[in-house]
Amino acid sequence: MELKKLMVDSKSVWMDFPGLDGFSVEIVNLSRKELTLLRKRCTLQKFDRKTRMLQEELNEERFVTEFAKGTIKNWKGLTLDHLETLILIDKGDKDPSEQVEYSEENAEVLVSNSTEFDTWLNEVVFDLDNFRSESEGGSPKKTRKVSTE
Repeated sequence: MELKKLMVDSKSVWMDFPGLDGFSVEIVNLSRKELTLLRKRCTLQKFDRKTRMLQEELNEERFVTEFAKGTIKNWKGLTLDHLETLILIDKGDKDPSEQVEYSEENAEVLVSNSTEFDTWLNEVVFDLDNFRSESEGGSPKKTRKVSTE
């Protein structure tokens, strides 16, 4: 039996976001290899005149964009009321139950502007137990509530 043949590059699962009923996110796990490649794509090399050496610098904005794109596949049930608990928004006269559609751009905005969502995403994406299936159709383990303090 070869280990290489048993490995899968990625797997996606639907996870309920804790504390926001009906809001579920389809997340993809990031393997160590994928995370390393993502970091390399987001790292710049700059020449430091003082040390006369190349210094690596992570482009955090690009990293957030690539991380969101690589880990969030879709979501459902994100209402304006839910969104208001995650980031500061102006609902105006919009219906609070109106759903915010998934897009890569919306995912990036949510990850970069909501500490609670970003913390939760990092917690679930790197926990392999969330991606193990006991049987076909098995549900992933529940996540704990992320503190907003």
